[in-house]
Amino acid sequence: MFVVLAAREGWRLLDAGVNIFVFFPPLLANWAPHTGPGTPLAILVALAVVVFGPSFAARAGWVRLMFAAWGAAFAWTVSLALVDGWTAGIATRLTSDQEYLYDLPRVTGIGQMLSIFSDHILTTGQDPSQTWFWSTHVGAHPPGAFAVFIGLDQIGLSGGGAAGVVVMLVGASAAAATAVTLRALGAEDLARRALPFAVLFPGAVWVGVSADGMFAGVLAWGVALLALATVGTARARTIGYGLAGGLVLTLSIYLSYGLAIGVLFPLAVLAATRRWSIVAPALGGAAIVVAAFTLSGFWWLDGFDKVRLIYAGSIAQDRPYEYFVWANIAAVLFALGPAVVAGLRRFVTHPRAVPVGAALLITAAVLAIALADYSGMSKAEVERIWLPFGVWLVLVCGLLPHRQVRGWLVAQAVLALAVNHLLTMPW
Repeated sequence: MFVVLAAREGWRLLDAGVNIFVFFPPLLANWAPHTGPGTPLAILVALAVVVFGPSFAARAGWVRLMFAAWGAAFAWTVSLALVDGWTAGIATRLTSDQEYLYDLPRVTGIGQMLSIFSDHILTTGQDPSQTWFWSTHVGAHPPGAFAVFIGLDQIGLSGGGAAGVVVMLVGASAAAATAVTLRALGAEDLARRALPFAVLFPGAVWVGVSADGMFAGVLAWGVALLALATVGTARARTIGYGLAGGLVLTLSIYLSYGLAIGVLFPLAVLAATRRWSIVAPALGGAAIVVAAFTLSGFWWLDGFDKVRLIYAGSIAQDRPYEYFVWANIAAVLFALGPAVVAGLRRFVTHPRAVPVGAALLITAAVLAIALADYSGMSKAEVERIWLPFGVWLVLVCGLLPHRQVRGWLVAQAVLALAVNHLLTMPW
């Protein structure tokens, strides 16, 4: 009902001539029923996970399970993307004039790009002296995201196809990363029960292919590494994993400004474990990343200030806050699915059934979405933008009664299949 209300109000605004720049409220999408080569593949992957996923997740060895979950999530993401075909679904997603690969001819390498990045964030609308400016997604993000695609190009993984596959590989790994985190926090049983839902995540529709899917994977592994640093008492393990965790977590905020809110997840790990010894190595890892970008010519706060100016003068100014502040929640539900709603209900009504670490991570995800929504820096398109927070909310699906698991998995799969076959998204 909530989603229907958001859709009706969105259509009313469109009919009234309000330029909300959302073509199928509350989603940034177009109505375009279609099938493609990925249709039978997606159905087969969904059936396999529904039939075999829960029992396999309960019994398989841990390492084998992690690789199986990653592979299955990747297969699910790729098959959904292929509903639009290889070219439209994968190969050209990151090559339009608003995407990352469009700007590759402007640079000769990562170092050169970092040295000039801040000079070309503002458009001519904000700075008339600009002779050129970065494309939409490059300029609206810190340079870490663009650096990834420059690096791929330089090692021979050129073009939209290779970039799209890498993005999906990293994004799909979030399923394993969240499970690794839960296990490190002593909630392996919940991790195993939630894993089939992490595989059939409806948000995979946007993981394939948008860079936000990659961001979700990077943030998730940063949290997982920090959680692994809390396991055991070996000093070398604490330092090694803590350093790596701090490095990857800080790298995530150089992929997307919005992931600064992701600090809630490592704070949840610290609150659950009280292992303060991991703070020093984590800060050391963070310092390495900050120093590398700053010495190369990019100051994060300067970039953020400029992006705020761009956002204030973009289509966002026409999108009414009073609508999107609640319609955003309806939009992100398309990425989360009905099973997450049911899981959240059990999370609220059966709090004692949730291990402390898991409860804090779930709470962090809710708070992250609430803060991002309240900020007004994301009006629409949150079904994609909030993927890094959404993958953690899937953990609540591990609270669903065993007898209902397969039914809820079907519901998740049907939602993703319906969205991908009835709608097309610009990114």
